[in-house]
Amino acid sequence: MGIRAILFDLDGTLLPMDQDEFVKAYFKLLTARLATIGYDPQKFGECLWKGVGAMVKNDGSRTNEDAFWAVFTDMFGKETMKDKAFVDEFYKVEFNQVQPVCGFNPLAKTIVDEVKASGKMAVLATNPLFPPVATENRMRWAGLSPDDFHLYTTYDNSRYCKPNANYYLEILDKIGCKPEECLMVGNDVDDDMVVEALGMKTFLLTDCLINKNEVDISKYPNGSFEELRGYIKTL
Repeated sequence: MGIRAILFDLDGTLLPMDQDEFVKAYFKLLTARLATIGYDPQKFGECLWKGVGAMVKNDGSRTNEDAFWAVFTDMFGKETMKDKAFVDEFYKVEFNQVQPVCGFNPLAKTIVDEVKASGKMAVLATNPLFPPVATENRMRWAGLSPDDFHLYTTYDNSRYCKPNANYYLEILDKIGCKPEECLMVGNDVDDDMVVEALGMKTFLLTDCLINKNEVDISKYPNGSFEELRGYIKTL
């Protein structure tokens, strides 16, 4: 059975980055922005981590967006939902100040374009912890745009997160593909290579490798952007 869709991770894959540096810069900027309308920085920082945890543990009973804002309103009160628009505006504008901590590889756009030109679907399977505007901005940092993808996952259209296999099954259902008809490209062994158990092909991009458990990566097709490009051409 041939490959019909290629799923790409974003952070550390299509968008090169040091994950820790990115999170540090992003959290610092958002916390400072919310402090301007009265949010205590320490409490808000705690809320961010709890909100992320709620999304990662989501059992599919609600969207990740609802999971996050349930934590937010539990900590700050239901009336703070009025500030959601303020947060969305942050992601639209100030969030772009985080771009300099990320890298750039022109092959990201080249590879996605070649995937589409070959008749395959390109799917952005980025952990859905962000609202659409934040994900769309990060795409642009990588030289890409929303139009480059058949589907991209955000916190409002997803009910699971990586490494939950249901996150990937939800994508497969939306694009109408079987696992064996897909290739997952990512840089995180735990989050991205989990799809192998579903029967999906994998490629581990090693430019910004995350391998917390020091797994032997030789069992996965792996390598640089150039090697990924060559591997996709063999499919």
